[in-house]
Amino acid sequence: MEVVIIGGGPAGMIAGITAAKEGNKVTILEKMNTLGRKLLITGKGRCNITSSLDISEFINNVPGNGKFLYSVFQKYTNKDILKLLNENGVATKVERGNRVFPVSDKSQDVLNALIKELNKNKVKIITKARVYEICTENRKIVSVKYIDECNNETKLRADKVILATGGKSYPLTGSTGDGYEMAKKLGHTITKIMPSLVPLECRNEDLELCKSMQGLSLKNVGMKLVNLQNSKIIYEDFGELLFTHFGVSGPTILSSSAHLLRYKNIDNLLKSGQVKLQIDLKPALDFEKLNARVLRDFEKEKNKLFKNSLDELLPKKLIKPIIKLSKINPDKQVNSITKKEREELIELIKNFTITIAGFRPIEEAIITSGGVDIKEINPKTMESKIIKNLYFAGEIIDVDAYTGGFNLQIAYSTGYVAGKLYE
Repeated sequence: MEVVIIGGGPAGMIAGITAAKEGNKVTILEKMNTLGRKLLITGKGRCNITSSLDISEFINNVPGNGKFLYSVFQKYTNKDILKLLNENGVATKVERGNRVFPVSDKSQDVLNALIKELNKNKVKIITKARVYEICTENRKIVSVKYIDECNNETKLRADKVILATGGKSYPLTGSTGDGYEMAKKLGHTITKIMPSLVPLECRNEDLELCKSMQGLSLKNVGMKLVNLQNSKIIYEDFGELLFTHFGVSGPTILSSSAHLLRYKNIDNLLKSGQVKLQIDLKPALDFEKLNARVLRDFEKEKNKLFKNSLDELLPKKLIKPIIKLSKINPDKQVNSITKKEREELIELIKNFTITIAGFRPIEEAIITSGGVDIKEINPKTMESKIIKNLYFAGEIIDVDAYTGGFNLQIAYSTGYVAGKLYE
């Protein structure tokens, strides 16, 4: 069987390896000049390969249509991808939050291992190949047309096509959404495309506040996104958070965005300033313990001015904003701070609040939410229910997960299942 895979990211590469092992003649068409461009930038260039959680836990970390992936996760697990990489010389390690990385901390090593496996299985790789049409006859795949690097039009016979073109995030890596157009032309529905795992923006005085703390990374903090309209928690997490020139970022914020974008009436809530980020700067201490800690610090610094008394309690970039928001006179002597002022300061530290105004553009998102409607894909095979022998793999499908290696595992698992032969 002639199998053509459109897209040479992790989903396309695993699909190619799998299809070749099934005895097919396999060609990967990649429009960039190399495979795996997006893979190289994952995990800040270190490649968060997968999660070490049991595979049964993965669906809980996929807010975007996780149940659709039940079958594929069972067929190709995190252990399977790690075995493949290990066989090709990539040793791995587990870090905080069950994240799995190569020991070398180099995403290039992961990509090299996958390319080595493709070559071993004689998969033909054509780069700088821009696919412009998938041809069908009687609702069945027959060929693929593409333009090569010399601008020549080429037609490639295909008994099976796997669309693994990615989403719309990080367009410089080749994810420009053209796979959606191909699927649409073949009769598929594309659900609303939105940024996921994306930083969040602030406006007005909250933006100025974030700018004043730009570059400050807070580790081991508690965070909540709260809907002020009904006082309900939209998302809650613990971990790392980063202040930026536009608002907030970091792992907890990125994961929260995947939840936030699905929240009912979210556009109106954001416009009306009803979404609040509440940060607990000292989650290990409850109010009473923090009060005792502040009292000890104040006793030690009692002859100092308030503005010079918080060095041991808070990071330097946080001190000025906290002082300003506390409304305590910065030039007041510590020993004259009232009990009420101190308690309000503690409340501020336990509940540092910023209004969230929106999402950063999709070009800055790690992944895309939305894609080919899962109702039109067989969850056991990844085959289209509309066109025979058309399969889907990876981010082009309307599934997306939190940070932590889950999105890459979706790519491997759907790629593997799409590459298999079915009766």
